[in-house]
Amino acid sequence: MYLTTDKKKEIFAKHGKSDSDTGSAEGQIALFTYRINHLSQHLKANRHDYNTERSLVKLVGKRKSLLDYLKKKEIARYRAIIAELGIRK
Repeated sequence: MYLTTDKKKEIFAKHGKSDSDTGSAEGQIALFTYRINHLSQHLKANRHDYNTERSLVKLVGKRKSLLDYLKKKEIARYRAIIAELGIRK
């Protein structure tokens, strides 16, 4: 399995407030980004996997919603997470 409990804790510890803080927007965005990158690699090898493609589109939408929320509420946190993860809007 590509996303183990240890990997999740590592992501939340790095981008959230602590390894058990799964509710912060930064932690969720980082987790979605990790999953999006994994699914993108999968789709490069399996072009006709439409269920995975649909899941990828849904994840991108969820991440976009969280990024829009951060942009509206706290622009400094938004800019920090964009720079840290290397994603752009």
